[in-house]
This record gives sequence, structure tokens and C-alpha cells, in this order.
Amino acid sequence: MASFREERDTFGPINVPSDKLWGAQTQRSLQNFDIGGERERMPEPIIRAFGVLKKCAAKVNMEYGLDQSIGKAIMQAAQEVAEGKLNDHFPLVVWQTGSGTQSNMNANEVISNRAAEIMGHKRGEKSVHPNDHVNKSQSSNDTFPTVMHIAAAMEINSRLIPELKNLHSALHSKVKYGIDRASGTLPRMYQLAQGGTAVGTGLNTKKGFDVKIAATVAEETKLPFVTAENKFEALAAHDAFVETSGALNTIAASLMKIANDIRFLGSGPRCGLGELILPENEPGSSIMPGKVNPTQCEALTMVCAQVMGNHVAITVGGSNGHFELNVFKPLMASALLHSIRLVSDASASFVKNCVKGIQANKDRISKLLHESLMLVTSLNPKIGYNNAAAVAKKAHKEGSSLKEAALNLGMLTEEEFESLVVPEKMIAPSD
Repeated sequence: MASFREERDTFGPINVPSDKLWGAQTQRSLQNFDIGGERERMPEPIIRAFGVLKKCAAKVNMEYGLDQSIGKAIMQAAQEVAEGKLNDHFPLVVWQTGSGTQSNMNANEVISNRAAEIMGHKRGEKSVHPNDHVNKSQSSNDTFPTVMHIAAAMEINSRLIPELKNLHSALHSKVKYGIDRASGTLPRMYQLAQGGTAVGTGLNTKKGFDVKIAATVAEETKLPFVTAENKFEALAAHDAFVETSGALNTIAASLMKIANDIRFLGSGPRCGLGELILPENEPGSSIMPGKVNPTQCEALTMVCAQVMGNHVAITVGGSNGHFELNVFKPLMASALLHSIRLVSDASASFVKNCVKGIQANKDRISKLLHESLMLVTSLNPKIGYNNAAAVAKKAHKEGSSLKEAALNLGMLTEEEFESLVVPEKMIAPSD
């Protein structure tokens, strides 16, 4: 039988499972926001970013008078959160208050109880207080946007850009623009709201706290985070997230085109274009024996569609920064991290299971090339547009080659045709 302990907040007592580190406010959120279940939990990068931020806040707060023993215990507990060791104690879903207050308190409560244990105290005794100690000099309104930026910047640097570079290498510069777009958003993502507290004024912090905590986060993550110049804007709007999602949307549009081109060029082997031979990774049909599908292309295009959908959600979220506070933060954070993860993983899968194994069907390409009626374009300078059109129409109507049609119409000699229709010379301006 499950056992419980009593935790308290300003609403009074509430029972919390004894084996869990969270406290009263997390438990109330679990009861009030039963939406989507475990599949809709706050993304792990956000949880880990909370660990980074709370550790750095404790370190800076010790410079401003926080008890050293409490501060060091908070830092140790927060490090465990940053390493993912306490993930089971973060049960809250994305669909909660739009400021992310419940998730901030989830982090405060878990870290406070774990820090208390480190100091030899019991859970729930508040010897390390979730608000007074762990959340010192902070508000959910500046804390959650800060972890949004930390999480996104870390995921972009550690996952997205490396996988896009691998894809770029495999596809020979077709997605270079996408890499530049993603990298170009990072300077805005490196600006942190922390220190603005509730509405951007910095109430309940000490002078210099914002600069110090940004520098401490930068040192902890090895990324160039700085304090946002305008804390009011950093709380009320999330243009950096909309911009980054826009870059991902552009990348998705490019990858959609690339995947579809490869899929269509690989169609066949007998009834399609068949210019590319795609890797055969698995059976393609439960009813048609021998059928193989362009599965990696199909998966990538679905990912692109999802990223485009996420961008719509992020755009709506970004437009809802009313007055001093945007209250679509959890949605925007979840959607952007989802897009980053999908593009990263799909790019890696596409390179490994498709791009590296693509072969050119040279015989098929040569056949289609020399059967193309549009080679007639190279005759324009010699016989003129109208005569060239007559050659193409005759060849099409009679099912003959362009050469046969041109000779039958008496417009060119065989030698003239051979010298003019050279596909290898049709890929650049003439001398």
C-alpha cells in the first residue's frame, strides 16, 4: 500500500507520495492539470536546464548572503537534476499555467527536499525552503523563459547543428543555408531574462545579480549567455523562439523538397523515373510481394510537416505576450524542442539509412536523357525557335528521335545535329 507524507503551501496541507521529492504545489498541479498523461510531460531538456539555473542561482546567491551550507546543498541537488538523475520527480505536463509557474515550483520543491536530505534532514520539513532559498532572487516569470533559452541553445548546439552539418556534407551544400539560419538565431537565444523577476523590474534581487547569473550559466554550460538588455521584453515576448522556429520551418521546407525529389527520382523500378536506386531497408507492403518503399523519404517529409505545424503553434504563442507577460511559454518551449529533436533525429536517420546508400542508375538516366524532346532547345540558335518546335512536334507525334525528325524535315545534316545536340555542353553558357 502506498504511503504518503503531508506537505504544506499557502493553501494548506496536502498528501504527497512518500517516495517522491516534489511538494504541495506540484501535487496540486498534478490534480488540477490531468491533461495528456506522461506523454505530455515537460521536455527533459527543460528539466535539466532548471538544474543548471538553480545551481547557478545558488552559487550567486551565496555571494549575496545565502547560507553557505544551504547553498552548497542546493547546488549539489541541482546538479543531480541537471544530470537527469531526478527525472522521475518531475511529473508535470506542458499544459499548465502559461508562465510555467508549476514547473518552476516543481524544480524548487524537488531541489529543496533533496538538499534537505543531503544536509541530513527529512523531506517536507522546509529546512531548505523552496521559495526562500531555492527560488531566492527569482520569479517564475524570469526563471521559465531563462530555462527555455538555456534548453533551446544547448539542444541547437549539441544536436541540431551537428546533424545538419552531417546532412550538408552528405548532400553537398544543399542545406548550408539552413545551417546558417539556425546558427544565426543563437545570439538572441543567448540572452537571458533572469534578474527581471516578476515583471522586468528586478524587484527582490540585488544589483548585479542579473549579470552575475548570466555569466555563471555561461561558465556552467560553456555557451556565451549574457543578460538580456531589456528584461521587460524578455518576459513579455519570445521573439527568439519565433525566429528560431522560423529557421526550422525554412529547413523543413528545404528538406521536404529534397526528400520528395529523391523519392520521385527513385520511383520504379519499371513504372517510374528510376533515375536513383534507393537503399532497400525493409519490406514495403503487406499485400504486394517484393514491394519496397522510399521509407526514409516518407518519414522525413512527415517530420517536416510536423515542424511546420509546430511553427504555427509557436507563432500563435509568440503573438500572445499580453502586456508584461507571455503566458504561452510551456507550449512554445515544448514545440520548439520537439522540432529541434525531430529535425536532428530525422536528418541523422536520412543520412544513415538513405543518402549514403543512394546510387545513380546511369543506364536509365542516359536513356531518358537522350529520349528527351527538350534537347531540341540546343537547335534554336541554328534553325530558330519555330523550326525547332516543328522538329520536336514531329518526333513526338511519330515516336521518332529528334535526330530522325530533323533529318526528315531537311533542316539539318547528321553532322550538324551531332555537333549541336551534346547534352554535356548544355549545362553552362556557351563560349
